[in-house]
Amino acid sequence: MFASWSWAHPERVHLVWAALLIVGLLAYLRLHSRDALASFLSPVMQRRLSRSQSMARHLAQLGLVFAALALSIMALMRPQVRGETETVVQATDAADVMFVLDVSNSMLAEDAAPNRLVRAKAEIAELVKKLPRHRVGLVAFAGRAVQLCPLTPDRSFFDLVLSSVNTRSAGRGGTRIGEAVKVALRSFPVGVGAKLIVLITDGEDQDSFPLDAAKAARAAGVKIVAVGIGDENGSQIIITDPKTNAKNAMMHDGTPVISKLDGDTLRKMALETEGAYVPAGTAALDLNSIMESYVRPIVDGAQGTTRVIPVERFPMFVLGALFLFVAAMVVGAGTSRSEAV
Repeated sequence: MFASWSWAHPERVHLVWAALLIVGLLAYLRLHSRDALASFLSPVMQRRLSRSQSMARHLAQLGLVFAALALSIMALMRPQVRGETETVVQATDAADVMFVLDVSNSMLAEDAAPNRLVRAKAEIAELVKKLPRHRVGLVAFAGRAVQLCPLTPDRSFFDLVLSSVNTRSAGRGGTRIGEAVKVALRSFPVGVGAKLIVLITDGEDQDSFPLDAAKAARAAGVKIVAVGIGDENGSQIIITDPKTNAKNAMMHDGTPVISKLDGDTLRKMALETEGAYVPAGTAALDLNSIMESYVRPIVDGAQGTTRVIPVERFPMFVLGALFLFVAAMVVGAGTSRSEAV
């Protein structure tokens, strides 16, 4: 049988010397305890007051201990069947998905009911439910970027943070996509596993060097799925006045605000990271289809990898060692007690 095996760690056979040392130490302690007892008690009192173990039982116990240690060493040497292999699935860490959400005032536009921001938040909440085993986080951005929720498996905390997001979450007007991506990148841990940024924006970047941020994402192994909301040709932002319910164009210094989506930049960012660009336009945002078409293939693609490994035989040695250790305990418990009359 052993002739058809190979050993992954044959050098561990030298641990047998440690096993011999342990057995020798146990034998010494046994003899030393008997000598110590003899120095205080007479043979008659020893038989009356102490339990004794026959020499045969003691030798059998030491033999079982040594055999158990020998099998343990053989297990550590990792015996493998030469020429036989098996395919196993090697799990990886859960994916990390960071949502980067534009919270500029233009996200109040009502071309996606009830408005772009509310719809985006609702769709993100639904999308997160489809990622039960993964960590999720949230970055809000406008004229600056703020991490509102670090990567976490705690859905309740994420939902609480998401529900509180509004156009004041970033604290300053504008659209700085590059800064938002860089803030998201700093949130990812070092190591293996799928890392994904889901970027949702409706604006034109304002000199934050988003392509440089995309290159940094590629270097960190992070893919970007960019969802562009709005018209690439530019359009007015129509919102409802909460007091009068009248629909008016958003104004700035007496001039209607024109929202222009920089789809070309978002497309280049996604291409740089081997992600995807989704031009959602001014239609209702459908993150469910985005999830199925773009997010899930990236996330699920890193859930496990297969490896071909030699057939291992160490479990049988581990079981044998455990059996012999139990047997040694049983033999050691078999003592006799005699009393002088």
